[in-house]
Amino acid sequence: MSALEIVMGASLVVILASTVIQASYVTPLTMLTAPNISREGCQPKCGNLTIPYPFGIGGVEGFAGCFISSMFQIDCNSSYDPPRAIISSIKDHNNNSIEIVDISETQIRIKNQVAYNCFNSTTKTSPLGSNVQSINFDHTTEEIPFALSNKSNTLIVVGCDDNAGASGDLAALSSTSISSSCRSHAKDVVAGKCHGIGCNQNDVTVRKMSYTLSLGSTKNHTSSLSYNPCGYAFLGNTQQFKFRGVSDLNDPNFLTRITNDLPIVLDWVINGSMCYEAQKDRDSYKCKHNTTCVEVIGTGIGGYRCTCLPGYQGNPYLDPGCYDINECEDPNNNPCSKICINTPGDYNCSCPFGYYGDGKKNGTGCLLRLPEVPVFKIALGATFVVLICGCWMCMAIRKRRIIKKREIFFQKNGGLLLKQLISSNKQDDNEPLKVFSLRELKVATKNFVEETIIGRGGYGTVYKGVLRNHQLVAVKKSKIIDETQIEQFINELVILARIRHPNVVRLLGCCLEAEVPLLVYDFISNGTLYEHIHRPEKPSWYTWTNCLRIARELADVLEHLHSIHIIHRDIKSMNILLDESYTIKLSDFGASRLNPMNHTHLSTVVQGTFGYLDPQYFYSSQLTEKSDVYSYGVVLIELLTRASPTLPERPTEERNCNLAAYFVKCMEENNIFNIWDSSLVVEASQEQLVSIAKLLQKCLSAKGEDRPTMKQIAMELEELL
Repeated sequence: MSALEIVMGASLVVILASTVIQASYVTPLTMLTAPNISREGCQPKCGNLTIPYPFGIGGVEGFAGCFISSMFQIDCNSSYDPPRAIISSIKDHNNNSIEIVDISETQIRIKNQVAYNCFNSTTKTSPLGSNVQSINFDHTTEEIPFALSNKSNTLIVVGCDDNAGASGDLAALSSTSISSSCRSHAKDVVAGKCHGIGCNQNDVTVRKMSYTLSLGSTKNHTSSLSYNPCGYAFLGNTQQFKFRGVSDLNDPNFLTRITNDLPIVLDWVINGSMCYEAQKDRDSYKCKHNTTCVEVIGTGIGGYRCTCLPGYQGNPYLDPGCYDINECEDPNNNPCSKICINTPGDYNCSCPFGYYGDGKKNGTGCLLRLPEVPVFKIALGATFVVLICGCWMCMAIRKRRIIKKREIFFQKNGGLLLKQLISSNKQDDNEPLKVFSLRELKVATKNFVEETIIGRGGYGTVYKGVLRNHQLVAVKKSKIIDETQIEQFINELVILARIRHPNVVRLLGCCLEAEVPLLVYDFISNGTLYEHIHRPEKPSWYTWTNCLRIARELADVLEHLHSIHIIHRDIKSMNILLDESYTIKLSDFGASRLNPMNHTHLSTVVQGTFGYLDPQYFYSSQLTEKSDVYSYGVVLIELLTRASPTLPERPTEERNCNLAAYFVKCMEENNIFNIWDSSLVVEASQEQLVSIAKLLQKCLSAKGEDRPTMKQIAMELEELL
C-alpha cells in the first residue's frame, strides 16, 4: 500500500505562491535580450541553469560580489545530479530554501507546492507531518524584490468531491472558493474542460506572496474512491495547464508531476525605488552604460529594471554596460541589400553608383537606374499602357463595386466586432472564429433550398449544410425585419464566443458578406428535445434516469452561464438539441444578455416564448437569472409530463391556464401524481416524485427571490441521481 493510500486528514491548508502550470513540460521564459552574463570570476552555471547577474552563486554581496544583494544569492547544491540551484531568500514551511528552475530578464520560476487530500475506505490522513506549507521571503535586512505574477495564474481544483477556499492575500479573488464534482464513475468529465466537472478554476487578481489555500471534501471521496482517491488544489495558468480528464483523477503521479514540472512564476525588480528616485544616487543606481531604466509598476512591490538600449546587447547591470551590435558583421544576414555601415547603436544602408533607393531589405532596396529612352519609344510604351489600362479598367470598376458592396455588408453586420472577437480569441489561446465566404455556404446548403431547412425560430431560419471537408454544419440565417435583428445577431456572436461548455452548441464561424448575416454551428443530429417528448409514441430513451440526467445537464450549463453573467432569456425545449448519445446541447442565444457584475437585474423589452416566460419579468420588464430558473422549471415539467406548455390537449375548463399554472394548482390540491407521465410514475419512487415536485414548485415561485439558484438546483438533482 502506497503512502498516499494510508494518509489521514480531511483538509490540507497550504500557503502558496503563483504557479505557471503545464501538462508535462516547462515552456522556457523569455530570456535576456543579450546572452546571460555572470560577473567575471563567478560560477556561471548551476547544472543546466545559467545564472545571470544580478543573481549569482557564492561570493559576497556588493559591487565586487557575484550577486547584487543577499536576496539574489543562489546556492548550487551539487549533491544532486545534475546540481540544483537554491535561492536562499525564499523559504518553504520548513524554513528550507526553494529550488529555482529558470531565470529571465523579468521573472524567475521556482518549485511548486500543491494542496491535496487522499482517502481510502477506512482512513484519511495527510502524508505530511504538518498540515501547513508556505513560501516566505527573508526580508529582515532589505525590501523584498519578488512578487507573485498575477497575469498568468488561476486557482485550480482537480477532483470529484473537492472544494478549495482562499484567505489572506487571495481575498482579492473574484470568488473566494471554488469546487469540483463528478457524476458516477466520472462519466461527465471531459478532457480539456475545466468548468466544475472534475476540474474547476477561478482568476487570481493579487500579486502578493502570502496566502492560505484550504482544500476540503464533502463526502471524503466515498462515492468516487475507486476512480478518484485524491483531490488537489493549486495555482496555475489555464492556457498551459491541460486537464487530462479521468486519467488525471486516478493518476498516482499527478502530485509529483505538478510539483516537479509546473513551477511558480515571480516577477523581480532591483529595489523599491522608481527610476527617477534611483537615478538621483549614482552610487546605488544599477544601470550601466548604454542602458535605460524601466519602471516596474503594478507588481505590488515597486522598483525598476535595466535593459540595453536598442542596437546594444550585454548585461545591463555589469560594467562597462551594454556593447554595440554590429548589424553589418554577417554579409549574408544584415539588414542592407548592398552597402552596410555600422554605427554606435545603429547602422546605415546605402546603394552603389548606378542604383537608387534606401538600400534596406525591408524597404525599397537598391534599384538599377535605367538609361534614357528616346521620345518615340516612350510614346509607344505609353500607348501600349493606355490600351492595357483600358482593358482592365472595366474589370477593376466592377471588382471595386463588388468589394465596396461586401464592405458595406461587413460593416452593417458587425464587422468591427468580428475583428475584435477574432483578436480576443487569439490572445486567449482559443480556437479562432472562421470567416466563411457566401459562396462556401451557398454550396454547402445547395443555395439555401427549402429541403435543407431543419428549424425555424423567432430570430431566423436554420439550414443543414455540408462543407467542402465533409463536415456537417447548421447555418443560421437571420430574418430581415429591422435593425434590431442585426443587434440580435451581434449579441449571439458575442455570447457564443465567450462560452466554452460541453453542453452548448459550438459556434464555428460566421459570414458577413451577404445582406443577411449568417452563423455557422456544429450540426447536432438528433433533433430537439421538443420533437422527442411530444411524439405520439414514447421515445426509447425516455426513462426516469435519463430524464434526471437531462435535467442535470441543463442545470449545469445554466449554472455555468450564470457564473459568467449570461442570462439566456429563451429557455425552452425547442432550443435544446440532442446529439447521438442524447446529451443536450443548448442553442439559440439570440435573446441572451450579458448582466454586468454587481447588477441585480437588467431592464429590457420583454422577450421570450409564451408558456415558458417568467410572469414577474413579463410584468416588470426586469430580467434576472431567476427568469431562466422559471423557464427551466417549465421545461422540466414538460419533460416529466410530455405535455405542451400551453396545454392545448387539456379539457376546456383547464385551458385558462398554462402548464406551469396547472402544475402549481395540482400541487395545491395534492394531486401531483396524476400529472406525471405514467411510465415515470411506475419507474420512480414516490419519494423521488415528491422531491422533484417540491423542487419545481420552488422554481415556479411568483417572486424571483424565492426561487433557488441553478447551482442549488444542480446539487438537489445530484442527490436524486
